[in-house]
Amino acid sequence: MTEKLLQYLWNYKVFKYFDFKDIEGNSVEIIHFGKWNKDAGPDFIDSKIKINGVILAGNIELHVRSSDWIFHNHSQDPNYQNIILHVVFQHDVEISQLTDQQVSTLELKHHIDENIIRKYEKLINGNQFIACENIFNKDKIPLHFHEGNILKKLEEKSAELEQSLVLYKNNFEAVLFHSLAYSFGLKVNAHIFRQIAESIDYSIINKIRQNPLQLEALLFGISGWLATPEDGQMKIWKREFDFLKVKFKLPDLIFHPKFLRLRPPNFPTIRLSQLADLYQHQNLFSKIMDAENTEELYDLFKSVKASEYWDCHFNFGTIAKVHPKTLSKDFIDLIILNTILPLKYTYHKYHQEETADKILEFYQNITAEKNSVIQNWKNLGVLVKTALESQSLIYHYKNSCDEKNCLTCSIGFKLLKES
Repeated sequence: MTEKLLQYLWNYKVFKYFDFKDIEGNSVEIIHFGKWNKDAGPDFIDSKIKINGVILAGNIELHVRSSDWIFHNHSQDPNYQNIILHVVFQHDVEISQLTDQQVSTLELKHHIDENIIRKYEKLINGNQFIACENIFNKDKIPLHFHEGNILKKLEEKSAELEQSLVLYKNNFEAVLFHSLAYSFGLKVNAHIFRQIAESIDYSIINKIRQNPLQLEALLFGISGWLATPEDGQMKIWKREFDFLKVKFKLPDLIFHPKFLRLRPPNFPTIRLSQLADLYQHQNLFSKIMDAENTEELYDLFKSVKASEYWDCHFNFGTIAKVHPKTLSKDFIDLIILNTILPLKYTYHKYHQEETADKILEFYQNITAEKNSVIQNWKNLGVLVKTALESQSLIYHYKNSCDEKNCLTCSIGFKLLKES
C-alpha cells in the first residue's frame, strides 16, 4: 500500500463496504469525502462527516500508518489544525495531539480489497510495454478516450503556441514559419531549424519568399555551408547570401545542422530546400487556416520539392543519383499532425470559433502512424486505423504508461476497480 494509492481509493470511493467505524468503535458517516488536494496541506479539503450524531466540516488527512503523522511533522504545521478525521490504512500508534483534539482515526485495512493492492503493486513494479499489460483489456478503453487525449494534446500545444504568439506580437505567420521549420528538422535538427527560423525577422522572409534562390541562400548561409563554395551553384548562393546579409544587416549568427544518423532524403540540405520551396505559395497561412479537409492540406504540400540542384545531390559538391526530392505522404502527415492542426486549433480558438469537432475530423482522415509504440498497442489487440487513434495512444503512452501514472489513467481505473 502507498499513500498515493490510498488517496486514489478514497477519492473514488473504492471500498468493499462503507459502514465505517473509528478505532474507538464509533460509527463514522462520510457525508462528503472532500476535494482531493494535490498541493501542500491536507489531502482532502472541504470534507464533511458525522460522528455520534455530530456533523463536522473541515479537512481529512490520509496516511498508510498512523505514525506517518509524526514522521511528516504535521503536529508543528498550522495547515493541519483543522483536521476532522485521520484516515489510515493501518493504525499502529496513538497520536496524542489528535486524541487531545478529539480527532477520530479511521482504519481502512479491512475495507479495501487486497486484489486491488496486489494489482497496483504488479503495475508499478512491472517492466512490460505498459504496466497493466498482463491484465489489459481493450474493451476497458472508455468511450471518447481518443477524442479526450487529442484535445488534451491540442490544449498543451496551444499553450506553447500562445507563448510564442506573445513573444512575436500575435504574428501567426511568423509562428507558423518557426513551427514548420521545427517539423522539417525532424528529431535530429528540429531545435536547430527553429533557431535558424527565429534568428531571421519574419518580415525578411516575407520580402524574399517569392525568390526561392534567395530564400535557399539565406537558410544555407545561416547554416554555415557557403563559406567555401565547391561548385558554381554554391557560388551563386553565396553571392545572394552576402547581398542579403548586407541589405538586411543580418547578424553573424551561424548554426550547424546535423547529418549524423540521417538517411539522405532527410539530410538538412534537402529539408531546408523543401522549406524554401513551400514558401513560394501565395497566402500560405490563409490557405492552411481556411482548409476544410485533409485533401486541401495535402494539395499545399504534395508539389513541394527541393530545388533543381538537389535532383543530383544530397550534399554540396557531391553528385548523387538523379531524383526529384519531393515530400513523402508520411512526412506530410507528420507536418499536418505536429504543426498544422495544433496551429489551426489555436488560431480558431484565438478568434473564439468552435473548432474542436472539425479538428478531430482531420485526425480521423489521416492514416495512423507506424512505429514501435503503435505496434505494441496493436499487439495488445487495440484497433489503430487513423491518426486520431495513433496520436491518442502515443500521447497516452508518454503521459501515463511510460511514467506509470496508473492512478490517473482512465483505463487503469477500470482495471483496478474490477477485482
